[in-house]
Amino acid sequence: MKAVPGMGTRPTTDKVKEALFSMIGPYFEGGTALDLFAGTGGLGIEALSRGMDKAIFVDLDYKSVETVKANLKAAGFTEQAEVYKNDAERALKTLAKRGASFDLVFLDPPYRLKHGDKLMARMDELSLLKDQAVLVLEYESSFEYRDDFGRFRMIRKTDYGETGITIYVYDKDSGTESDSTEKEERHEHGEAT
Repeated sequence: MKAVPGMGTRPTTDKVKEALFSMIGPYFEGGTALDLFAGTGGLGIEALSRGMDKAIFVDLDYKSVETVKANLKAAGFTEQAEVYKNDAERALKTLAKRGASFDLVFLDPPYRLKHGDKLMARMDELSLLKDQAVLVLEYESSFEYRDDFGRFRMIRKTDYGETGITIYVYDKDSGTESDSTEKEERHEHGEAT
């Protein structure tokens, strides 16, 4: 796998990648994946090699986009992939307008950005996730994301040195009842909603 030139990206190590796929399931029976901070494209390409039908790769860095394209070509997955140079937020809006929806999402934002949960909530708002979609959030292990929030339920959490991984399942039918109960309670206590 070709690396991105320069020091701007931090590719997921092979050890972490292997552990990650053993946690979410070594093989897939089709579906569509989103690799949102693609870097080299390693996670999305691995998902394609394990049975996903299609993967969309997004990265803001031009060198990353070129590297993803080269790696897809080398792996023979060019026909099953779309690669976009875009900011994560804008990419999500664009994908929503196109009616995209995902079974598997990889979120590996730069460690300085602590907004993986906000991006997940945005995907929910934009109806980008299929029911029971799996989301893999990678982050600096010294940082903690909530286990459960909204329609996202944590199913696995682990650390590999400086890398933390939390795996969530998206439950389309959950989250709304407890959220509305919270709002009602705040309303009863005179708090703004």
